[in-house]
Amino acid sequence: MMNTLTPDLMYAALVKKDSQFEGVFFAAVKTTGIFCRPTCTARKPKFENVEFYATSKEALQHGYRACKVCSPLEQQHEAPDYIKQLLALIQEAPEQKITDYRLREMGIEPSQVRRWFKKHHQLTFQAFQRLQRINHAFSMIRYGEKVTSAAFENGYDSLSGFNYSFKKNTGFVPASSKSGQVITITRITTPLGPMLAGTTDRGICLLEFTDRKMLETELKQLNKLLKAPLLPGSHVHFDQLNREIQEYFEGKRKTFTVPLDAPGTDFQQAVWKELTTIPFGTTRSYKEQAVHLHQPSAIRAVANANGLNRISILIPSHRVIGSDGQLTGYGGGIWRKQWLLDHERKNA
Repeated sequence: MMNTLTPDLMYAALVKKDSQFEGVFFAAVKTTGIFCRPTCTARKPKFENVEFYATSKEALQHGYRACKVCSPLEQQHEAPDYIKQLLALIQEAPEQKITDYRLREMGIEPSQVRRWFKKHHQLTFQAFQRLQRINHAFSMIRYGEKVTSAAFENGYDSLSGFNYSFKKNTGFVPASSKSGQVITITRITTPLGPMLAGTTDRGICLLEFTDRKMLETELKQLNKLLKAPLLPGSHVHFDQLNREIQEYFEGKRKTFTVPLDAPGTDFQQAVWKELTTIPFGTTRSYKEQAVHLHQPSAIRAVANANGLNRISILIPSHRVIGSDGQLTGYGGGIWRKQWLLDHERKNA
């Protein structure tokens, strides 16, 4: 159960249908055996009949069924409306600095914003804004703007302050932007939980569930392999990725066309490319994958390369299972692997 919020506070939010708690907790009703979002419009149960869980997975593991009124398994981690409003403001005008004072003027509690960004981006809201401005400045310089213009148009009061902040966060001076690159990252929502996506101008280089244990290691690997800092921001590849992922989860898409950028050894890249040839709705064993690669004795090496895949779903390592038909390790969790395979079989 959750230990960051008291049951009294969560029950009060449930009664008020408070949208600020969307994705923060789920309410499970003992008398009906169902669990709901905080904003569910169904009749509210008595306090003593409710249990609270941090994730839908926990509620399912304790034997509760998803409510048909509020559909808690559908996009349960979508950002609340006040966060969407702030993200839209930042995207429209990256140079602006949204202070706590302005948040209060907008009727938004700064502590709620701070908590959401720390949970979902591991950054404070102010740090998130600062990195967005750096990323925007990088793009401006790379495509022809002068360093001075990029600095002042992104809210910096002095060129020296901009140069210091830029180099601290990217590892190179602003003038080197034309020959350098960044990995732009963003958070996307899915029915199986939030995912962290990363892209270069060449294509998507990261798509992982945010609770993957190896995620921090993968971020460091990408930073080293691509020699590029990771900065939050928007990118045209994300527009296509969001559209295709949504279509996939709706059962309307079986293949992906968004470009990929998957750095690795020649063998790893061959394994990842072969994964994309496994037909939607089917599975292969690691042994079969090795045979398809014309290296039948390299079963363990194939399995290791599968485990190092940083682009989930698009490069479908979830379609590889054990020779005995058992589901083997999956970075996003076996329960997600089972869900994805069931989803694809149903929509094949």
